[in-house]
Amino acid sequence: MNRAVRRRPALTTTALALLGALSLTACTGGPAPATGKASAADPASRPDLKPFYGQRLQWTDCATDGYECARLTVPLDYARPGNGRTFVLPVARAAATGPARRIGSLVYNPGGPGAGGASSLEEGMDESFSAAVRARFDIISFDPRGVGGSIPALTCEPAEAEPEAEETEEPAEETPEDSSDAVAPLYPRTEADRSAAASGARTAAEDCEEHSGPILRHVGTEDAARDLDVLRAALGERRLTYLGWSYGTSLGTSYAEQFPRRVRAMVLDGAIDPSLDWRQRVISQSAGFRRSVDDYAEQCAEIAGDSCPGASPQEIWALIERLYQRAEREPLPVAEDSTYAEYGGMDATAVLDAVSMAMYTPEDQWEPLSEALREADQGDATKLGTLDDEEETEEETEDPGTAEGQQEEDETPEPPADNGDAALTAVNCLDVPHPRSLRPYWDALAPADQAAGVYGTAGVTAELTCRDWPSGGRRPQRVDADGVPPVLVVGTTGDPATPYEESVSLAEQFPQGMLLTYEGLGHTAYGRGDACVTAKVDAYLVKGERVRPGATC
Repeated sequence: MNRAVRRRPALTTTALALLGALSLTACTGGPAPATGKASAADPASRPDLKPFYGQRLQWTDCATDGYECARLTVPLDYARPGNGRTFVLPVARAAATGPARRIGSLVYNPGGPGAGGASSLEEGMDESFSAAVRARFDIISFDPRGVGGSIPALTCEPAEAEPEAEETEEPAEETPEDSSDAVAPLYPRTEADRSAAASGARTAAEDCEEHSGPILRHVGTEDAARDLDVLRAALGERRLTYLGWSYGTSLGTSYAEQFPRRVRAMVLDGAIDPSLDWRQRVISQSAGFRRSVDDYAEQCAEIAGDSCPGASPQEIWALIERLYQRAEREPLPVAEDSTYAEYGGMDATAVLDAVSMAMYTPEDQWEPLSEALREADQGDATKLGTLDDEEETEEETEDPGTAEGQQEEDETPEPPADNGDAALTAVNCLDVPHPRSLRPYWDALAPADQAAGVYGTAGVTAELTCRDWPSGGRRPQRVDADGVPPVLVVGTTGDPATPYEESVSLAEQFPQGMLLTYEGLGHTAYGRGDACVTAKVDAYLVKGERVRPGATC
């Protein structure tokens, strides 16, 4: 099951597309929340929040057989919940298969930020849970505020009419030049490259402000965690059972800090360390991707067999570096029907993004990646540009209104079919404080290059969008969740997007935190088929069994 946010081709000189890979989970809780010590007052008792906490979900059949759907209403602004402005969030349920032995609801977040939980459940993500867990729990997920089928939903896309207005009599001759101008180096060294990167990032931020300004400051993780508590109440649960993958660990951490005594059990798989600042986070994650590409080069033969694009790790690395260098000079050629054709081919950021995203599930992605790299080196990058098309197709062609049922949207703009990129950028930038001046970004390039090569420098450049973004009030901090029961953190030693070291750190920060180590490759562990991980997580979720210190699978 893909837990990565779907991405579109890089359209500007910034590394925005890379934000979807290197910053997939670059996020902690948003503006300063009420911490474990300060959250004794029950928000459900506030008169202005009682209408939200008093909801009961009205379940109807989803468009997909076997699932039930509902809608949850939450305040746009928790500081002013009675002003009439709200988010309406899609919720989906896969009912427990053993109702006589049902424990309750298990809510999950699939990652992102920017991944829709309700849609992921309808796509079959309940199968990521074991039969034992599905028998005892209703599996529940929801689209976070601003994401997917949320009303309103984030968008940073220019209006549809704009491309049509540009159809003049000359564009055919100017397109090649425009495509060439859009090629950005993975390490902007010159003033011209840096100026172009900063300008492109500013434009991207302005697009989001223009199209989503009224909700832009209200989509952070702290508010989403408060929504999670409203959902808990609407489900009729006294305490929350929760599993978060990737970015979902940030959502879970924020919930545990705000509502520590409302946690029954919490699994955080592929964890994010909330104590890291933006620069530390970039270096941590980009180094994780660099190590994973090293793993690919060294272990390709074991997993991809004869498909490997080189006879040795050195040959594979040389091929990948060669493609990056070529794509920096000129976009790699693709077929006319390729998504990248209208942009002149795959630029260096798009190539880096494709390689990075293939690190998530080696068992599924290394063989097609190998074939795509070989063909790209021979002059055709079409397959490289379509590695994730299968995951995008179903979501992007789905009728956006289907899962929400018949709603009255006469005056409400229809949400985009897939706003994952906009949501990912919005949440990352709002949650993590970023410098307003350019100098700290340029100063970060050399250390990032030393730590992770082009994965680091491209990651730094991707953060430039956040320079011009609304800022939340939270600062990097260690977890403050006094009173929370033992939380289980699962860390994969070869995780590209959420490096193992961050799972170790997060487990240490939680009171009674437990760490389960999975010695393997790829992003996250539970639901990917390892029997040892499944058994230990299930025992904790169902029976509350603790994981011993040093537990390894």
